[in-house]
Amino acid sequence: MVVTRTRSPIRSSVGLKAVMAVTGIILVSFLIAHMLGNLKIFTGATSFDHYAHWLREIGTPLLPGVWFLWIMRIGLVVAAVGHIWAATALAVRARAARPVQYAHRKKVQGSYAARTMRWGGVIILLFVIYHLLDLTTGTLNPVGDPGRPYANVVADFAPERWYVTLFYTLAIVTLGFHLRHGLFSALRSLGQQSPRGERRARAVALGFSVALCVGYLVVPFAVLTGLVS
Repeated sequence: MVVTRTRSPIRSSVGLKAVMAVTGIILVSFLIAHMLGNLKIFTGATSFDHYAHWLREIGTPLLPGVWFLWIMRIGLVVAAVGHIWAATALAVRARAARPVQYAHRKKVQGSYAARTMRWGGVIILLFVIYHLLDLTTGTLNPVGDPGRPYANVVADFAPERWYVTLFYTLAIVTLGFHLRHGLFSALRSLGQQSPRGERRARAVALGFSVALCVGYLVVPFAVLTGLVS
C-alpha cells in the first residue's frame, strides 16, 4: 500500500498567505496602539507615567503583576516568528518555481522596499532588541529606572545622544518601507489588481506608512529640539 502524504493546509501557498495576513494585522495593530501611547508624552510627565504604570496593571487582580504585558510580548514574538516563517517559505517557494535563469531575461525593477525587505528586517530586529534593553529594562538608558518612563524617554533622545535618535529614525523609516510594501501587496491580493486599483492601493499604503512614521518620529524629535523636556 502506498501512503500518500498530504500537505498541511497551513503549509500551502494560501495557508502561508493567511498566516502572513493574520500575523501582519496583529503586528500592525500593536504598532498603532504603541504609537498612540507614545504620543501621550505630550500631555506631560504625570500623565505619561500614569499611562505607563497602568499598562503594568492591566488584568489585575485577575492576573498577577505584569502578566498581561508578558502575555502580550509572547504573543507578539509568536506573531513575528510566524510572519517571518511564512514570508521566507513563500519566497523560497517562488524562487524554486523558476530555477532556470534566462540568459537574456530583462532585469526586473522591483520597488525599493521589495528589494530591501531582507536587510530591512535585520535593522528592525536589531532596533527591537536595543529598544527593549533601552526603554523596557533600562539597561542601556542613562536614567535606567523602569519606574520613570517619562524621564527615560527624555534622557534617551537628549541632544548629546543624537546617535540614538539617528538609529531610531533609520529603524522607523525602514519599518515604513516594509509596511508600505507589505500593505500594498496585501491590498493587491484582495483584488486591487486593475491599474486604478493598484494606484489606490499604492496611495493607501504610502499614506498609512507615512502617518505611522510621523507618529513615531515626532516624539524623539520633540525631545531633541526641546519641545519635550
